[in-house]
Amino acid sequence: QVQLVESGGGLVQPGGSLRLACATSRSIYSINSMGWYRQAPGKEREFVARITSGGATSVADSVKGRFTISRDTAKNTVYLQMDTLKPEDTAVYYCNALQILGGTMTTYWGQGTQVAVSS
Repeated sequence: QVQLVESGGGLVQPGGSLRLACATSRSIYSINSMGWYRQAPGKEREFVARITSGGATSVADSVKGRFTISRDTAKNTVYLQMDTLKPEDTAVYYCNALQILGGTMTTYWGQGTQVAVSS
């Protein structure tokens, strides 16, 4: 089992910044990849960014150049730095972990943290 606890959401004005954090109950190295998804009202959950156990990162085109995913392996925590926020970034942001053990892939989700971008 992997438990994920998100923090860092809130209300910010357009152009502002927020940093989300996702703390895991296991070593990051035991998790194949961790990432962030978001879900806006009335929309499907969508991929935002991902970082593998080896440290490779990927981000969605919609946030490229504005959002950065990183990790602190000593704290078993993954971060999502969000800069130049836009109203369309408003959503509930979910931390995600993919773990492959014995050929079985298991997906874990955090409880979500609300991000609201508004003036």
